[in-house]
Amino acid sequence: MDAILVILAVVVVGLLLLAGVSVRVVTQYERGVVLRLGRLLGEPRPPGLTLIRPGVDRLHKVNMQVVTLPVPAQEGITRDNVTVRVDAVVYYRVFDPVRVVVDVQNYQAAIAQVAQASLRSIIGKSDLDDLLSNRERLNQGLELMLDSPAVDWGVHVERVDIKDVALPESMKRSMSRQAEAERERRSRVITAEGELQASQKLAQAAGVMAAQPAALQLRLLQTMVEVAAEKNSTVVLPFPVELLRFLERAAPPPAPAEVPAPRPASDGAVVPPDGR
Repeated sequence: MDAILVILAVVVVGLLLLAGVSVRVVTQYERGVVLRLGRLLGEPRPPGLTLIRPGVDRLHKVNMQVVTLPVPAQEGITRDNVTVRVDAVVYYRVFDPVRVVVDVQNYQAAIAQVAQASLRSIIGKSDLDDLLSNRERLNQGLELMLDSPAVDWGVHVERVDIKDVALPESMKRSMSRQAEAERERRSRVITAEGELQASQKLAQAAGVMAAQPAALQLRLLQTMVEVAAEKNSTVVLPFPVELLRFLERAAPPPAPAEVPAPRPASDGAVVPPDGR
Protein backbone atom coordinates (compact mmCIF):
# COMPACT_ATOMS: atom_id res chain seq x y z
CA MET A 1 0.00 0.00 0.00
CA ASP A 2 2.76 2.38 0.91
CA ALA A 3 4.59 1.61 -2.31
CA ILE A 4 1.49 2.42 -4.34
CA LEU A 5 1.12 5.78 -2.57
CA VAL A 6 4.75 6.60 -3.24
CA ILE A 7 4.36 5.74 -6.92
CA LEU A 8 1.22 7.88 -7.17
CA ALA A 9 2.99 10.75 -5.49
CA VAL A 10 5.91 10.46 -7.88
CA VAL A 11 3.55 10.37 -10.86
CA VAL A 12 1.66 13.42 -9.64
CA VAL A 13 4.87 15.34 -9.06
CA GLY A 14 6.10 14.32 -12.50
CA LEU A 15 2.86 15.50 -14.11
CA LEU A 16 3.08 18.80 -12.28
CA LEU A 17 6.65 19.31 -13.39
CA LEU A 18 5.72 18.36 -16.94
CA ALA A 19 2.82 20.80 -16.89
CA GLY A 20 5.09 23.51 -15.45
CA VAL A 21 7.56 23.20 -18.30
CA SER A 22 4.89 22.63 -20.97
CA VAL A 23 2.37 25.36 -20.20
CA ARG A 24 3.20 28.94 -21.18
CA VAL A 25 1.19 32.14 -20.80
CA VAL A 26 1.12 34.66 -23.63
CA THR A 27 -0.18 38.07 -22.54
CA GLN A 28 -2.60 40.18 -24.53
CA TYR A 29 0.05 42.47 -26.03
CA GLU A 30 2.37 39.59 -27.03
CA ARG A 31 2.51 36.85 -29.61
CA GLY A 32 4.36 33.56 -29.24
CA VAL A 33 6.59 32.12 -31.93
CA VAL A 34 7.42 28.44 -31.44
CA LEU A 35 10.55 26.83 -32.88
CA ARG A 36 10.61 23.03 -32.74
CA LEU A 37 14.10 21.66 -33.08
CA GLY A 38 15.09 24.91 -34.75
CA ARG A 39 12.24 24.96 -37.27
CA LEU A 40 9.30 27.35 -37.28
CA LEU A 41 6.16 25.66 -36.04
CA GLY A 42 2.92 26.97 -37.50
CA GLU A 43 1.44 30.39 -36.88
CA PRO A 44 2.25 32.63 -33.90
CA ARG A 45 0.47 31.61 -30.72
CA PRO A 46 -2.37 33.97 -29.64
CA PRO A 47 -2.71 35.42 -26.12
CA GLY A 48 -3.64 32.96 -23.37
CA LEU A 49 -2.39 29.52 -22.33
CA THR A 50 -0.32 27.59 -24.83
CA LEU A 51 1.38 24.20 -24.67
CA ILE A 52 4.85 23.32 -25.91
CA ARG A 53 6.87 20.18 -25.82
CA PRO A 54 9.54 20.45 -23.17
CA GLY A 55 13.07 19.96 -24.42
CA VAL A 56 11.94 20.15 -28.05
CA ASP A 57 10.08 23.43 -28.48
CA ARG A 58 11.29 26.93 -27.71
CA LEU A 59 8.79 29.77 -27.31
CA HIS A 60 9.80 33.34 -28.27
CA LYS A 61 7.47 36.05 -26.99
CA VAL A 62 7.30 39.16 -29.16
CA ASN A 63 5.95 42.45 -27.82
CA MET A 64 3.37 43.98 -30.17
CA GLN A 65 3.08 47.33 -28.37
CA VAL A 66 4.31 50.65 -29.69
CA VAL A 67 7.94 51.07 -28.61
CA THR A 68 9.49 54.49 -27.94
CA LEU A 69 13.12 54.60 -29.00
CA PRO A 70 15.11 57.75 -28.16
CA VAL A 71 17.86 58.38 -30.70
CA PRO A 72 21.06 59.79 -29.14
CA ALA A 73 22.16 63.24 -30.31
CA GLN A 74 24.06 63.00 -33.58
CA GLU A 75 26.58 65.65 -34.60
CA GLY A 76 26.91 66.56 -38.24
CA ILE A 77 27.48 69.34 -40.75
CA THR A 78 24.52 70.73 -42.64
CA ARG A 79 24.48 71.46 -46.34
CA ASP A 80 25.32 75.11 -45.65
CA ASN A 81 28.38 74.10 -43.54
CA VAL A 82 26.99 74.58 -40.02
CA THR A 83 27.88 72.12 -37.26
CA VAL A 84 24.81 71.01 -35.29
CA ARG A 85 23.75 68.30 -32.85
CA VAL A 86 20.32 66.79 -33.44
CA ASP A 87 18.43 64.22 -31.39
CA ALA A 88 15.15 62.50 -32.21
CA VAL A 89 12.65 59.91 -31.01
CA VAL A 90 11.25 56.97 -33.00
CA TYR A 91 7.90 55.23 -32.41
CA TYR A 92 7.58 51.77 -33.94
CA ARG A 93 5.68 48.53 -33.48
CA VAL A 94 5.98 44.91 -34.63
CA PHE A 95 3.38 43.74 -37.12
CA ASP A 96 4.93 40.37 -38.08
CA PRO A 97 6.39 38.47 -35.11
CA VAL A 98 7.68 35.65 -37.34
CA ARG A 99 9.96 37.98 -39.32
CA VAL A 100 11.18 39.62 -36.13
CA VAL A 101 12.31 36.26 -34.78
CA VAL A 102 13.54 34.64 -38.00
CA ASP A 103 14.80 37.41 -40.29
CA VAL A 104 16.74 39.64 -37.86
CA GLN A 105 18.90 38.75 -34.89
CA ASN A 106 18.09 41.77 -32.68
CA TYR A 107 15.48 44.00 -34.25
CA GLN A 108 15.66 46.65 -31.51
CA ALA A 109 19.39 47.19 -31.99
CA ALA A 110 18.91 47.16 -35.76
CA ILE A 111 16.23 49.87 -35.57
CA ALA A 112 18.44 51.97 -33.29
CA GLN A 113 21.42 51.78 -35.66
CA VAL A 114 19.31 52.61 -38.71
CA ALA A 115 17.76 55.56 -36.87
CA GLN A 116 21.17 57.02 -36.01
CA ALA A 117 22.47 56.59 -39.55
CA SER A 118 19.31 58.10 -41.05
CA LEU A 119 19.47 61.08 -38.70
CA ARG A 120 23.06 61.84 -39.70
CA SER A 121 22.07 61.52 -43.36
CA ILE A 122 19.20 63.97 -42.91
CA ILE A 123 21.54 66.47 -41.22
CA GLY A 124 23.94 66.37 -44.18
CA LYS A 125 21.15 66.81 -46.74
CA SER A 126 19.35 69.72 -45.03
CA ASP A 127 20.03 73.39 -44.50
CA LEU A 128 20.06 74.99 -41.09
CA ASP A 129 16.82 76.85 -41.80
CA ASP A 130 15.08 73.56 -42.62
CA LEU A 131 16.23 71.99 -39.35
CA LEU A 132 14.89 74.95 -37.39
CA SER A 133 11.63 75.76 -39.17
CA ASN A 134 10.68 72.90 -41.51
CA ARG A 135 10.78 69.91 -39.21
CA GLU A 136 7.56 68.32 -40.43
CA ARG A 137 9.06 67.59 -43.83
CA LEU A 138 12.27 66.29 -42.23
CA ASN A 139 10.26 64.06 -39.89
CA GLN A 140 8.46 62.56 -42.87
CA GLY A 141 11.75 62.00 -44.66
CA LEU A 142 13.20 60.27 -41.59
CA GLU A 143 10.11 58.10 -41.28
CA LEU A 144 10.43 56.93 -44.89
CA MET A 145 14.15 56.23 -44.50
CA LEU A 146 13.53 54.13 -41.39
CA ASP A 147 10.40 52.37 -42.59
CA SER A 148 11.97 51.03 -45.80
CA PRO A 149 14.38 48.54 -44.14
CA ALA A 150 12.17 48.01 -41.08
CA VAL A 151 9.30 46.58 -43.13
CA ASP A 152 11.51 43.69 -44.24
CA TRP A 153 12.12 42.90 -40.56
CA GLY A 154 8.42 42.88 -39.64
CA VAL A 155 8.52 46.31 -37.97
CA HIS A 156 6.48 49.37 -38.91
CA VAL A 157 7.71 52.84 -37.98
CA GLU A 158 4.72 54.81 -36.71
CA ARG A 159 6.31 58.24 -36.24
CA VAL A 160 9.66 60.04 -36.07
CA ASP A 161 10.13 63.41 -34.33
CA ILE A 162 13.20 65.62 -34.19
CA LYS A 163 13.33 66.84 -30.60
CA ASP A 164 16.10 69.42 -30.44
CA VAL A 165 18.72 71.11 -32.61
CA ALA A 166 21.77 72.32 -30.65
CA LEU A 167 23.75 75.13 -32.26
CA PRO A 168 27.22 76.49 -31.41
CA GLU A 169 27.32 79.67 -29.35
CA SER A 170 28.93 81.64 -32.18
CA MET A 171 26.08 80.66 -34.50
CA LYS A 172 23.51 81.71 -31.91
CA ARG A 173 25.12 85.14 -31.63
CA SER A 174 25.24 85.49 -35.42
CA MET A 175 21.57 84.58 -35.72
CA SER A 176 20.70 87.06 -32.97
CA ARG A 177 22.52 89.85 -34.80
CA GLN A 178 20.84 88.87 -38.05
CA ALA A 179 17.39 88.97 -36.43
CA GLU A 180 18.16 92.35 -34.87
CA ALA A 181 19.30 93.75 -38.22
CA GLU A 182 16.17 92.39 -39.89
CA ARG A 183 13.92 94.07 -37.31
CA GLU A 184 15.84 97.35 -37.74
CA ARG A 185 15.42 97.12 -41.50
CA ARG A 186 11.68 96.57 -41.20
CA SER A 187 11.31 99.48 -38.78
CA ARG A 188 13.12 101.80 -41.19
CA VAL A 189 11.02 100.63 -44.11
CA ILE A 190 7.82 101.21 -42.13
CA THR A 191 9.02 104.69 -41.13
CA ALA A 192 9.89 105.53 -44.74
CA GLU A 193 6.49 104.32 -45.93
CA GLY A 194 4.83 106.50 -43.29
CA GLU A 195 6.83 109.53 -44.43
CA LEU A 196 5.89 108.83 -48.05
CA GLN A 197 2.19 108.61 -47.24
CA ALA A 198 2.40 111.75 -45.10
CA SER A 199 4.15 113.66 -47.88
CA GLN A 200 1.49 112.59 -50.37
CA LYS A 201 -1.28 113.81 -48.06
CA LEU A 202 0.57 117.06 -47.42
CA ALA A 203 0.96 117.56 -51.17
CA GLN A 204 -2.77 117.07 -51.60
CA ALA A 205 -3.46 119.53 -48.78
CA ALA A 206 -1.09 122.06 -50.31
CA GLY A 207 -2.93 121.74 -53.61
CA VAL A 208 -6.25 122.41 -51.92
CA MET A 209 -4.86 125.41 -50.04
CA ALA A 210 -3.32 126.78 -53.24
CA ALA A 211 -6.70 126.60 -54.95
CA GLN A 212 -8.54 128.05 -51.92
CA PRO A 213 -6.34 130.56 -50.02
CA ALA A 214 -8.98 130.91 -47.33
CA ALA A 215 -8.31 127.31 -46.30
CA LEU A 216 -4.84 128.28 -45.13
CA GLN A 217 -6.27 130.97 -42.87
CA LEU A 218 -8.81 128.55 -41.45
CA ARG A 219 -6.06 126.06 -40.74
CA LEU A 220 -4.09 128.78 -39.00
CA LEU A 221 -7.06 129.66 -36.81
CA GLN A 222 -7.61 125.99 -35.98
CA THR A 223 -3.98 125.66 -34.93
CA MET A 224 -4.39 128.64 -32.61
CA VAL A 225 -7.48 127.07 -31.07
CA GLU A 226 -5.62 123.82 -30.44
CA VAL A 227 -2.71 125.64 -28.82
CA ALA A 228 -5.01 127.81 -26.70
CA ALA A 229 -6.81 124.70 -25.42
CA GLU A 230 -3.75 123.79 -23.35
CA LYS A 231 -4.39 126.72 -20.92
CA ASN A 232 -1.51 128.85 -22.13
CA SER A 233 -1.58 132.54 -21.21
CA THR A 234 0.65 133.52 -24.12
CA VAL A 235 0.42 132.13 -27.62
CA VAL A 236 3.43 132.63 -29.85
CA LEU A 237 2.59 131.78 -33.43
CA PRO A 238 5.36 132.07 -36.03
CA PHE A 239 4.14 133.72 -39.20
CA PRO A 240 6.60 133.18 -42.05
CA VAL A 241 7.24 135.90 -44.58
CA GLU A 242 6.67 133.41 -47.38
CA LEU A 243 3.11 133.00 -46.17
CA LEU A 244 2.56 136.77 -46.37
CA ARG A 245 3.91 136.80 -49.89
CA PHE A 246 1.63 133.92 -50.77
CA LEU A 247 -1.38 135.74 -49.41
CA GLU A 248 -0.32 138.91 -51.23
CA ARG A 249 -0.10 137.04 -54.52
CA ALA A 250 -3.40 135.29 -53.86
CA ALA A 251 -5.23 138.58 -53.06
CA PRO A 252 -7.07 140.18 -56.02
CA PRO A 253 -5.40 143.34 -57.45
CA PRO A 254 -6.98 146.72 -56.46
CA ALA A 255 -9.37 148.37 -58.92
CA PRO A 256 -7.90 151.40 -60.84
CA ALA A 257 -9.20 154.88 -59.81
CA GLU A 258 -11.68 156.52 -62.17
CA VAL A 259 -10.36 159.70 -63.91
CA PRO A 260 -13.10 162.28 -64.85
CA ALA A 261 -13.37 163.07 -68.53
CA PRO A 262 -12.25 166.63 -69.69
CA ARG A 263 -15.07 169.13 -70.30
CA PRO A 264 -15.09 171.47 -73.34
CA ALA A 265 -14.72 175.23 -72.83
CA SER A 266 -17.04 177.88 -74.21
CA ASP A 267 -14.59 178.89 -76.90
CA GLY A 268 -14.11 175.28 -77.99
CA ALA A 269 -10.89 174.64 -76.08
CA VAL A 270 -10.62 171.54 -73.91
CA VAL A 271 -10.42 172.33 -70.20
CA PRO A 272 -8.57 169.82 -68.00
CA PRO A 273 -10.57 168.26 -65.15
CA ASP A 274 -8.70 170.25 -62.50
CA GLY A 275 -9.68 173.57 -64.23
CA ARG A 276 -6.13 174.65 -64.95
